[in-house]
This record gives sequence, structure tokens and C-alpha cells, in this order.
Amino acid sequence: MKTRALGHADLQVAPLIFGGNVLGWTIDEKTSFTVLDAFIDHGFNCLDTADVYSGWVPGNQGGESETIIGKWMKDRKNRSRVVIATKVGMNFQGRQGLNASHIQAGIEGSLKRLQTDYVDLYQAHQQDEKTELDETLKAFHQIQASGQAKVIGASNYATPQFRKALETARKQNWEGYRTYQPGYNLYDRQEFEKEFESVCLENKISVISYYSLASGFLTGKYRKDSDTQISQRGSGVKSKYMNDRGFRILKALDQVAEDQKATPAQVALAWLIQRPVVTAPIVSATSVEQVHDIAKAANLILKKENIQILDTASSWR
Repeated sequence: MKTRALGHADLQVAPLIFGGNVLGWTIDEKTSFTVLDAFIDHGFNCLDTADVYSGWVPGNQGGESETIIGKWMKDRKNRSRVVIATKVGMNFQGRQGLNASHIQAGIEGSLKRLQTDYVDLYQAHQQDEKTELDETLKAFHQIQASGQAKVIGASNYATPQFRKALETARKQNWEGYRTYQPGYNLYDRQEFEKEFESVCLENKISVISYYSLASGFLTGKYRKDSDTQISQRGSGVKSKYMNDRGFRILKALDQVAEDQKATPAQVALAWLIQRPVVTAPIVSATSVEQVHDIAKAANLILKKENIQILDTASSWR
């Protein structure tokens, strides 16, 4: 499988990244191991997680996803073959923000849970307007210099703040953010494409998109009101995606899927993979069967007319 650089030429990833938010939430440790095994067996190598995953579950404290990944890597003895991306900055056990002490405590906690001495990609989970960028970026720089992280990235920044972060790092001769993680998919295009896309292209920033399947809407499983009762995300899908534009996108996905002998989910992921700005979309799975399905997206080559159909149906302009 052809790999792509993630923030640095020496860090190569396959064109799909596993979203670790489901680990310890919708799947337990035993199921997580089998799903991760299947993902790696398909030739993929990158897992994205965060210290806060999955603290929103009753009885959880946060750190469950990292803990499961750490146990899995230790059991499989495969740390050198897996690219680990994690994040810091959201409210984790009362610690929130991107000041130097929070970032250092965050990396130390993540490394302990992951049972490793480094992560491949360490990301600011969201911008912190209360902390000066100099302090945040210096802390990340020091983590890189110490070898605790190979590459630094960001997520959920406003465009002006991200531009300022890049400029600040350049002035200090620090590597700074080399990846960006936005919510981005066939439906959610405007916020990223309006301004952020050009910033990433100009600065050669690797983009790894989350919500790549729009909370499952782009799989095609939500088509009528009764469908929203089948999952925990159903009510949110109904209010955000089940409208004229959403159904127009589903119709286009069905058309392209029929032409390609694929599923709507595979087509939606392939569209992202073939976007010039995207390094790899992040996608979750809760069963081995789902892994088998999404894995096919990596080898699905959409034709020019397929992309035109999808672009037209999903246009926000």
C-alpha cells in the first residue's frame, strides 16, 4: 500500500487512520484488540487517539483509549510498526489548556498509558486563547527536542490563530505544527475549504480529517426518521444532515457507488483520500466486518466524472 508523509518525510502512513475514540466507549478492550488487529492486517499503520478519550462515558475517567492501545501494542509487540497520534488540551481530569505545564504533564501521562517512550504525532486538541502561543509552541518544541514526539500538530484552530502559530514557530526557528486535524467530509466542507485549505496547501501541512463519514450519515444508513433510532448518534445526524443537501449528497454517493461497485462509505472515504490537501482521513470501526468494508476505500480510484458528481452535489458555494 502506497504511504504518505505525515508532517515529515520520515513519518509515513497508509491513506486511512483509525479513530481511537471508540476504544473503551462503544467497544470493550477485547473487541478493540480484534478490530485493531484487523486494521493492521489490512496494511494500515496509524492510530489517532487523545488523552480525553473516552472520559464522557459514565464510569470512565479519560485515558481509556490510550490505555487499550498501550496494552494492545505490548501484547502484539508491534510498537515499531505502528504510528501513534495523540492529543492534549481538552479538559482531562480537571487539567485543560495548552500552557507548558499542562502539555508536559499531558505527554508524560499519555506515554505511560501507551506504554511507550515516544509518540509519533503529538497534537494540540484545540486552541487555547488564554495561553500565549510562544509558551505553547516552546513546550511542544521541547517535547520534540527531547524525543518524546516526532512531529507536532494541531486541531480545531481558527484560521488566524493557526496562521499566527505557524509564523511564531518560524520566527523562533522551531518546527511547529506540521499537521492539522479538521472536521471535514463531503457534507462539512465550507469551514475548512473557505480559508483553511489554502493555508495548509501553502505551508505543506498534512491534513488528517475527522468526522470523515459525518457521524455515519455518509454510509447511507440514515435515510428516514426511524433510522436515527439505531445508534447513539442518530439524533445529531437527524438535526444536522437529514436535509435537502444531505439527501442530494446521498443520491450522488449511491450513483457513484453503483458505478464503482462499492459502498457509499467507501466512496465518501475515497473522495477524501483523493483530495490534494488530505493526507489521510480518520475513520472509526467497531467490528472486524466494518474494518473490512472501509479498508476497500484505500484502493478505490474515483474517476474524474465520479468526483465531479460528488463535488456538484456537495457544493457549498
